[in-house]
Amino acid sequence: MAPASERLELAKLCSARNWSKAIRILDSLLAQSSSVQDICNRAFCYSQLELHKHVIKDCDRALQLDPNALQAYILKGNALSALGRKEDALLVWEQGYGNAVHESTDLKQLLELEELLAIAKQSKPVVCEDHAVDASTCDTKVVVSENHVLDSSTTNMSTTEKKVVVYEDHVLESSSMTTLTSETGSFSQSKSENMHEKPNHTTEPCSRSNETIKINRKVFVTGLPKTKSISLDFRLSRGIAQVNEGNYDQAISIFDQILRENPTYPEALIGRGTAYAFQRELDAAIADFTKAIQSNPSAGEAWKRRGQARAAMGEFAEAIKDLTKALEFEPDSSDILHERGIVNFKFKDFDAAVADLSACVKRDKKNKSAYTYLGLALSAIGEYHKAEEAHLKSIQLDQNFIDGWAHLAQFYQDLANSEKALHCLEKVLLVDERFAKAYHLRGLLYHGMGQHRIAIKELSLGLSIESTNIECLYLRASCYHAVGEYGDAVKDYDAVLDLELDSVDKFVLQCLAFYQKEIALYTASKANSEFCWFDIDGDIDPLFKEYWCKRLHPKCVCERVFRQPPLRESLKKGRLKKQEFVVTKHRQTLMRAADFIGQKIQYNCPGFLPNRRQYRMAGFAAIEIAQKVAKTWRFLRNANKNGKKVRKREKLSMLSQNRGGSCTSTSSSSETSTLYGLNEDRYTSGRSLSWHDIYSIAVKWRQISEPCDPVVWVNKLSEEFNSGFGSHTPMLLGQAKVVRYFPNYQRTLDIAKTIMRVTKYVNNAEDHTVDLSDAGKLQKIIHAGSCSDLYDVVGENFWVATTCDGTAFKGKYLEGTRITVQKMDKIGFDFAIRTPCTPSRWEEYSAEMTVAWEALCNAYCGEVYGSNDLSMLENVRDAILRMTYYWYNFMPLSRGSAAVGYTVLLGLFLAANMEVTGNIPRGIQVDWEAIMSSSPDAFLDAVKPWLYPSVRINTGWKDYPDVTSTFTTTGSVVAALSSYEV
Repeated sequence: MAPASERLELAKLCSARNWSKAIRILDSLLAQSSSVQDICNRAFCYSQLELHKHVIKDCDRALQLDPNALQAYILKGNALSALGRKEDALLVWEQGYGNAVHESTDLKQLLELEELLAIAKQSKPVVCEDHAVDASTCDTKVVVSENHVLDSSTTNMSTTEKKVVVYEDHVLESSSMTTLTSETGSFSQSKSENMHEKPNHTTEPCSRSNETIKINRKVFVTGLPKTKSISLDFRLSRGIAQVNEGNYDQAISIFDQILRENPTYPEALIGRGTAYAFQRELDAAIADFTKAIQSNPSAGEAWKRRGQARAAMGEFAEAIKDLTKALEFEPDSSDILHERGIVNFKFKDFDAAVADLSACVKRDKKNKSAYTYLGLALSAIGEYHKAEEAHLKSIQLDQNFIDGWAHLAQFYQDLANSEKALHCLEKVLLVDERFAKAYHLRGLLYHGMGQHRIAIKELSLGLSIESTNIECLYLRASCYHAVGEYGDAVKDYDAVLDLELDSVDKFVLQCLAFYQKEIALYTASKANSEFCWFDIDGDIDPLFKEYWCKRLHPKCVCERVFRQPPLRESLKKGRLKKQEFVVTKHRQTLMRAADFIGQKIQYNCPGFLPNRRQYRMAGFAAIEIAQKVAKTWRFLRNANKNGKKVRKREKLSMLSQNRGGSCTSTSSSSETSTLYGLNEDRYTSGRSLSWHDIYSIAVKWRQISEPCDPVVWVNKLSEEFNSGFGSHTPMLLGQAKVVRYFPNYQRTLDIAKTIMRVTKYVNNAEDHTVDLSDAGKLQKIIHAGSCSDLYDVVGENFWVATTCDGTAFKGKYLEGTRITVQKMDKIGFDFAIRTPCTPSRWEEYSAEMTVAWEALCNAYCGEVYGSNDLSMLENVRDAILRMTYYWYNFMPLSRGSAAVGYTVLLGLFLAANMEVTGNIPRGIQVDWEAIMSSSPDAFLDAVKPWLYPSVRINTGWKDYPDVTSTFTTTGSVVAALSSYEV
């Protein structure tokens, strides 16, 4: 259509008050030339449709081009006033009048502006239809669609129907508003259930469903006969009203009627699609939005809503494409940027999320939701200072913004700042004491700090609001389990298993509940037995343990593995007799000492919460190790005095204990339990204590202290051990920087580059070598700045292995840790260290541990035995660190190797009358120091400068009561670990 004919058509449409079509003509004209007058004309048309946000946008655009455009000031002020922003409207009119008196080119508009100012300064706003508007307009207009404004006197609509209005940012507003939740980019009612959070490091945001995606209901009219437009608009408005009221079936019925007459009518398709989406019939919704797009490819709202629906189905890539297309029609839309930013966040494209949300808050500085999601995205990529600023900005905008407070609490919890996290959760509950998610987060925080009984109270409050919250149920079950309330634990585990699930994440919790329940029943059956008979590694079926560690579906386990006896059987046989835990003087002495000693295991790094329960566990284990190792050393010292022959015989006995016995992969459960009992006899006599026996003490304490964690010896898993079950510690997951371990990223990357340059090859996923000897590739490796750069050089997933200097066999190099680069399906890389535990590797490290233990025994049981001179004990200290070095590179546990390693170190120092009095320095993770060192000496050089100055002579520990005889039963051990909460 030629410009002249377009102008003629525009005049006709305005005369007919067909504002929507007029807007389309103006869109076409403005695409050819940005005329200030045409921009104002379009703003006027929008004002007739009461699309106030669009009016403001066009007026701002006009004023950028011409700051003296009086019509833009008038229209913008009217729009702000209609939205209830009276003070803002007054400021705009005053600014416009100030310009007009100096540039009075349009006297009529000047007088109109003067009159508006006079009225605005005298009148007060009244509330109507959920926003403040002038009383004169309150009864005259009602928005029935975004295409037409009808005089209310010509309709017979009910009061409810009259409440279909366009709110600021185009959120549909009524007494029971229906919105799109920004949490999932999905459709839901404003009174729907709260969304849940994943219980792992890479956290999902929590959200209340009243946080909304702002809906722009701008739609486009097809070429319909004018005689039908009023009727169609009236029916369309009724359909929209029914959607607003939550009457989706009635709305769909109305839209069906329209679409039977006009099958390609975009507004009706979008309306029906929206109703379907709110009913979670997402396939039908997407089909309608697609038809609307086919009918009118310029229907930006259809693209946007299809993007939302696809996001709700987890089709993030497709959703992003649709939202990107919607942005072509509204390139400056903060709403779409907000929506796409959230979808990018869900898609774990955090860099794109940061870009979108940053652009959104530049355009809409009051968008609190965008700020809090920006905080989440920034936190994911490790920009913690900026993330905190964004979160704080969201709650500065609204002190009652629950999601902002909750997300900030999660942020602080992830960084292990428990004090600030608790403060934020208190703020949440001051706003809404029935926000169940806050109780779950607070329970999770107390659980992480080892305060299980307090966590139970918080989780119970959450469950009183949402009785089927699987996260609360599972965590409360684990807390009951930990403190020995096995009946309540089993009840909650059963409740988790009985729930109907709607997500994979929840299904993982259900699988874990099966395994945890079996472990709870096992522990209950041992409650009144001596703690030495608590033996998960020996008694629990290897296949069960493997599936538990890997979080696999328990179907195979149910069919092939012996199940634990129910609680009633343990009660019947007296295995679970309730006994009062009496805090005797001996117990009190040990508990105080354990608390003091155990706190030394704390890493002073982001992500590591202080955990009192784990402190006490480590302290008990260290004291027990010291007591039993001291007996062994005393026996060996006496053996040395009796001659070489006896000492050699004991050495051979010690070595044999490392080749088999209670923790070999070939022994049966019954054999293991018997051997474990024999080991207790050895502890008592001090004879033949092996390195494995020493570490097993700490492992057992670690197992009983936190039943949520599957801590087992890897070689006691199923026959799959032969294929190499291994640990996996990621530093980078996609674009997410793992808060605990990313500080080791650059160091690990540099080591990987060095290995690649030296060896000139890597291993791919199939363990085949990939040659890198080409000079060009080696040069690229040198200049690589990221794991992505290294992947580009290799062209596929790969790994390289660090090496450890061996001691057991001269010139032998052991495989240390594998540094792996794996491209993820979605975005980014999994950059991690992995430790495969194959039988051959196990044998090599077992030999190293044996030699290291023997060297330690020799260092202490000679001339320095019992010495109180630190300088004479330097070789003993070095020997302890060497054994610790091989332990950390060995990584023989499914998890918990770091805590167990340092606990044993503390116990061995104590056994040699040395106490570690200092804490681990900020930023130091001792296990990583060992993993990143190619030899024991390199590890010693890294640790000695801060560790040795804190070592003091201490013989007072010898006066501690014997741990084994003070806490004899499993039940007493559990009670001792939990007693500080009483």
